[in-house]
Amino acid sequence: MNSTSVAITNLTSVAVLVFVLGFLAARIKSDVRIPEQVYQMISIFLLFGIGLKGGHALREVSFDSFVGPALATLGLGIVIPLMAFLTLKIVRKINDLDRGAIAAHYGSTSLVTFTAALFFLENSGIKVEGFATALLTIMEVPGIVVGVYLGSRHRDKDVQWGKTLHEVITGKTILLLVGGLIIGALTSNAGYLKVAPFFIDLQSGFLALFLLHLGYLAGNNWGEIKKVGAMVGVFALIFPIFAGTLGVVVGNLVGLSIGGATILGVLCASASYIAAPAAVSVGLPEANGPLALMSSIGVTFPFNLLVGIPLYLEIAKKISNF
Repeated sequence: MNSTSVAITNLTSVAVLVFVLGFLAARIKSDVRIPEQVYQMISIFLLFGIGLKGGHALREVSFDSFVGPALATLGLGIVIPLMAFLTLKIVRKINDLDRGAIAAHYGSTSLVTFTAALFFLENSGIKVEGFATALLTIMEVPGIVVGVYLGSRHRDKDVQWGKTLHEVITGKTILLLVGGLIIGALTSNAGYLKVAPFFIDLQSGFLALFLLHLGYLAGNNWGEIKKVGAMVGVFALIFPIFAGTLGVVVGNLVGLSIGGATILGVLCASASYIAAPAAVSVGLPEANGPLALMSSIGVTFPFNLLVGIPLYLEIAKKISNF
């Protein structure tokens, strides 16, 4: 499949089109929001289902094949927020608190971008290592911690590290992903197959509803997104390409397949809008939270959904040919 076919396949996928539908609905003042309780239910379903599927796949993964990518992912989780923080120095209108908050969002990961990438690769017939979900979990925490640390260095108040780390580790993102991984790894094949029709087979449909809601949020907050400013907007478009390329290169170096390197690139390029906002509100309460959130969900998320995922796949293919 050539680059044009890959791009067309992604742009005409249900995931992308339903996000666009939600965005357009918001712009014409049609309320297609999912009720908050249903939204929370869908997020729990996706988090646990992705963890369960990844945990079951881990049963066939050897420690030797996993340890290299795991350590590389941990290193990237530390380096990327540092890169983001330093890059944001060019934006003179924001202070270090806000740079740290944005860095925490970009150092962490987006479950929905990750899930969309998995479905895109599966539909393209490209296999991904079974421990991909574990890599998502590994990268979730260090990015937030590094971002909060960088943002807090020049203020008088000390960070409430205990409360911040508790928020990160016991938040539903980590708890459900790790819980799903453990349950998926421990349960028998028979036990897994009994729940797979619900937690696994229905994921693409629930993801579509989730993306409809996110598209609406992006469209409804477009005015706020424009207030982010040109330079932060440029950062939100350009930085994911650099971070994603770095992830693909590192993935190739540690022996990941084309699909695995693509997923690592997606993880590096994505920005959190679930776990990071909650943790930053505790660790950096004075920071401009909406600025980081709108940069993440309003600019970087749709960019990755529309352009980034097929771009990182093409980069992975090119690198693998060298």
